[in-house]
Amino acid sequence: MMVTVFTETDQGGANTMQSIIIDEEFKYLLPALDEKTYAALEESILNHGCRDALVLWGDTLIDGYNRHDICTRHGVPFKTVRIDLASREDALIWIITTQVSRRNLSPAQLVYYRGRHYRAERKIKGAYPRSSSESNNSQNGDYQDLTVSRLAKHYKVSKNTIGRDGKASEGVAAIANVSSEAKRLILSGDVKVNKKALEKIPALSNKDIETIALAIENGTYGKGKPEMATADETAGFAGQNSPGTHHAETQPLDSAITLITDGFYVSQLRKHTNNSDAVEFKATLRSYIDMLEDLYRQL
Repeated sequence: MMVTVFTETDQGGANTMQSIIIDEEFKYLLPALDEKTYAALEESILNHGCRDALVLWGDTLIDGYNRHDICTRHGVPFKTVRIDLASREDALIWIITTQVSRRNLSPAQLVYYRGRHYRAERKIKGAYPRSSSESNNSQNGDYQDLTVSRLAKHYKVSKNTIGRDGKASEGVAAIANVSSEAKRLILSGDVKVNKKALEKIPALSNKDIETIALAIENGTYGKGKPEMATADETAGFAGQNSPGTHHAETQPLDSAITLITDGFYVSQLRKHTNNSDAVEFKATLRSYIDMLEDLYRQL
């Protein structure tokens, strides 16, 4: 952790001095802005000031790292607000749910953040229950199912997807422990590592993980090998079951209808069309068809 000191403008307009804690995990939890977006934000702050308050949990910054960086470099005053969160894992969940709703994330990134959210929820369970009803159910071994169901509804995916995302995010974390660059390449989509491969990584030896991370860094991962993501596996990154495989669990009617009416798949298909990404387009289209077929069978 690193502590920075800055000049803040409070609600009364007076300048005050305050210390802010920069947490490395929080700062790099989500991908950095691209150069064009960062430059546009910097220009806006220099021309119009920092209009949005930075968010603190205690003295730790949890929202506004780019604004904080720009403002401190240029001496631009800014405001802060504090929110009350029970634990570090709650702070991680707040960051994920807030940022995922703002950003246009890649399928691999969505897998990682859904999985990271799930793992944080499970860790919280070890400290305290979310509610009295969940507390009672947890004693009967139902707490995990309640958590999976809640997150599946929140992210509009199946419960099976949430469970797999949790395992895949552990694989990304294991890679990140060896190489932050390899993690960046996976989440950016520059290197395709399928979900099944990510789920297996935590069980590998440190030496094997280092070998995989090095291959990802130098661009040799999966070259001429079956580990490279296929269209079927890419569909898994989009949050649905792989084409041609139907689990006993089907998408709930209300969730499936929501996906259709909210235009989730339409927006994904348009995005891949604009990017001229035929593989992603076909994978998303296949997932859409599978979901419609599941819905049809339930009627």
